Amino acid sequence: MKKALITGITGQDGSYLTELLLSKGYEVHGIIRRASTFNTERLEHLYQDAHVRGVRLFLHYGDLSDAVSLMKLLYELKPDEIYHLAAQSHVRVSFDIPEYTADITGIGTIRILEAIRETGVQSRFYQASSSEMYGLVAEIPQKETTPFHPRSPYGCAKVFAYWATVNYRESYGLHASNGILFNHESPRRGETFVTRKITRAVAYIKAGLQDKLFLGNLDSKRDWGYAKEYVEAMWLMLQQDKPNDYVIATGETHTIQEFCEVAFGHVGLDWQKYVEFDKRYLRPSEVDILIGDAAKAKRMLGWEPKIKFNQLAQLMVDADVQLLADKLGGKVARVTA
Repeated sequence: MKKALITGITGQDGSYLTELLLSKGYEVHGIIRRASTFNTERLEHLYQDAHVRGVRLFLHYGDLSDAVSLMKLLYELKPDEIYHLAAQSHVRVSFDIPEYTADITGIGTIRILEAIRETGVQSRFYQASSSEMYGLVAEIPQKETTPFHPRSPYGCAKVFAYWATVNYRESYGLHASNGILFNHESPRRGETFVTRKITRAVAYIKAGLQDKLFLGNLDSKRDWGYAKEYVEAMWLMLQQDKPNDYVIATGETHTIQEFCEVAFGHVGLDWQKYVEFDKRYLRPSEVDILIGDAAKAKRMLGWEPKIKFNQLAQLMVDADVQLLADKLGGKVARVTA
């Protein structure tokens, strides 16, 4: 039985990756922060499965700001694979808390890489890199060889983490790979991220519980895929004989306005009647367009996306409509899509 350790296990990607690994017979361990409230909703259905089917899922307290806790965990668990997904991952928020973002998203990666080196565990390592590293793009579409020009503290921190991963691979022979994932969404996306903010608003407006949706730049273009498919690419990277870096994307780009059109249109609403501009949601510096070329991943991993833009927006709307219906019905709401 393979053993995997996931940082950021309670997030969107972490929960889908946990499902995938458990389905493949892994023993899965996750790192969670000790906080005043628990944020494990995305994993609740997996705990139920663990009770019924005896799958092996364990959570451990730890923090990317605490190198000692990371080292202790690696000594104890000796995982075969480590998926490093944890970060301060909200781009707009990174402008408000740049130092914290740099410490957790950037230096946190060094801490876990150094823990691997220091403990001597033979773990394969996955680093969750981001299309935000491209920022002011040098070419269209963006590939593994496209130069980085980050436009946010988050993007800067991810560039640091990317090169740290490459450096430890080249310096110490670690099986360490970067997945440069373009925007990937799902019904489990956090409600402060723009796609989920839109689909949740659609559900509430349709139900008569909300009047308006306030957004920033509607002209930003993004390459949006389905998170449940993207975690499969993460796993595939660590099954290769040699580590490498891969762009994971759909190869399509759409504006935030287009996402609004599809999401509102799916429930028979005209988005223009409900969406209003609010400059508070603008970034100090914008990333105007992102579109990835995943040819290398297709060629070397055999990975390519199946769910594209329209279907993704619609399935997210359906999930939020159902989630609201469950709440209004007094039931315990869970997103399991």
